[in-house]
Amino acid sequence: MKLTVIGQWGGYPKAGEASTGYLLQHDGFKLLIDCGSGVLSHLQHHVEATELDAVLLSHYHPDHVADLGVLQHALLIQYFLGKNKGTLPVYAHREDPRGYDTITYKDLMEAHEYKEDTSLSIGPFTVTFVKAKHPVPCYGMRIEADGKSLFYTADSAFKESFVPFGKDADVLLCECNFYGEMDASNAGHMTSLDAGNLAQKTNAGKLILTHLPHFGELGQLVTEAKTIYSGEVLLAKKDMEVDI
Repeated sequence: MKLTVIGQWGGYPKAGEASTGYLLQHDGFKLLIDCGSGVLSHLQHHVEATELDAVLLSHYHPDHVADLGVLQHALLIQYFLGKNKGTLPVYAHREDPRGYDTITYKDLMEAHEYKEDTSLSIGPFTVTFVKAKHPVPCYGMRIEADGKSLFYTADSAFKESFVPFGKDADVLLCECNFYGEMDASNAGHMTSLDAGNLAQKTNAGKLILTHLPHFGELGQLVTEAKTIYSGEVLLAKKDMEVDI
């Protein structure tokens, strides 16, 4: 599997960049995970919108879905230009009916529901879900292919249930919206120490910090996570590519 960071900012994108979005590729299959503000613009440095095979959404906050409507328009315009290859499946939960109902669009995009207790086959990927601790319904996900695994926490405070769910994942893509000793739990987010703790408890092969804050010195997040986690810690950056 190859993971490409399209956007890594929490809340809103930094100038010239994007909020949450990741491209996961394996055996020629292209899966977009979340589709926040600015994601479609930067995605096109890697693949065209019509080349996507599926989209997977964690929840409906704008920094994770703001570009979904823009993606719909891209598919529509490319359809009129004769370049759209068909209906794009988008996998999402239905616990926010209004958000879920915005997904299906003409014959170009179709919503498919997932639930916490389901296991999905999306192309070469097997995807399982875990409920996050966030102000709105949100799900973390474990994505596996050919014996390799990615655990994406999405937006969440630390949860003990994440530990068995993410055990021995090759890559932990972990939200990190707060620094060290700050109180992030009431906001439904994690600190750098939470991320390091989760990586250590799950025995993750590698920790990537993402959903980054717009304040402070970001390198401090890595330093703090390393006080708990003994493995490699990376700070998510636009266009970063990681082989899993």
